[in-house]
Amino acid sequence: MSETRQGDLKKQFRAMARATQSLGIAYIGVVNGLFAALRGLGAADADKLAGAAAMDAAYVRRWCDAAFAFDFLEAEGDNFRLGEAGEAMIPDAPGTLMPFATQAMLNMHMAERAAELMRSGERPGEKVLAENATLLPWFGPMLEASFSGFFEQTICPAVPVFAEVNARGGLAVDLGCGNGWYLRALARRCGALHGLGIDGFAENIAQAARLAEREGLGERLRFVAGDAHDIRLEAPADLIAMNRALHHVWEAGGEKFIARLRDNLKAGGAAVIWEPDWPANRTVLRAPAFQGLAMQNLGEHVQGNHLLSAEEIAAAFAAQGMAPEIYRFPDVPDTIVVARKPG
Repeated sequence: MSETRQGDLKKQFRAMARATQSLGIAYIGVVNGLFAALRGLGAADADKLAGAAAMDAAYVRRWCDAAFAFDFLEAEGDNFRLGEAGEAMIPDAPGTLMPFATQAMLNMHMAERAAELMRSGERPGEKVLAENATLLPWFGPMLEASFSGFFEQTICPAVPVFAEVNARGGLAVDLGCGNGWYLRALARRCGALHGLGIDGFAENIAQAARLAEREGLGERLRFVAGDAHDIRLEAPADLIAMNRALHHVWEAGGEKFIARLRDNLKAGGAAVIWEPDWPANRTVLRAPAFQGLAMQNLGEHVQGNHLLSAEEIAAAFAAQGMAPEIYRFPDVPDTIVVARKPG
């Protein structure tokens, strides 16, 4: 390697390291409510901000300096106010950039776990998501901010089954519902259907129920704790959705799981599967829109999972006598597979 090329790589990696540091500082401000508190104060010194956010003042003073260094805060003497980047990190801001900070921290957590577990081959499962006390409460909001708009504006209009279920006031079930964002988005668009969300994390169920009530959807949406691996509905559903979650149950027996989905659907009902689409050609992973899939697939291995291709999913439904359709979207590494149970 030439000295010139080596120098170029050093510059590149220094920039990458600074970006990682910047997202780490942003994450601290997001999960501890520091950006939101400073928005409410307008301008404040570090001690006043610490009081408003109920945080330790010494930590907040050092965070303020770091957030100033990375342009999240502006300063006038000892007083700080939000900069443009800080405003963009507030979770409820339109087009919030909060998911970038949260996803970066999740990636680093998974990278550390993969580095350790690679020696033994152990795959501890989904419990790794709860190992970091600050991550799990933000997993749902991260997904909501990343995908809710895309679901409402692009996926719903393109996939007719949602309108069909709504027309008959049917029941839509979301397995692995997280904080309930998918059902809340669906209920906002489809005013007649009812929803049931099932998730294995009590934190997610509590958050989902609270948010549904806040949006006035509590009478139409219900959330319960349950094991998505072994779905047993009280009554057959018109639609069973899995939002980026089918791969979480696949290695435990994909064929048997698809059969259980079919058995819990009404005649003519549909399974609607939203999944990252693992490409058959490895070179696709170098496209910027697809690079994250490779990191995600490594993290999924830690959890006992692996990403699937849309064709693999469709074939599994077809083998169970359900007619699949695949919906793809330009420049997006996600697909929707709709599989209908015979009527």
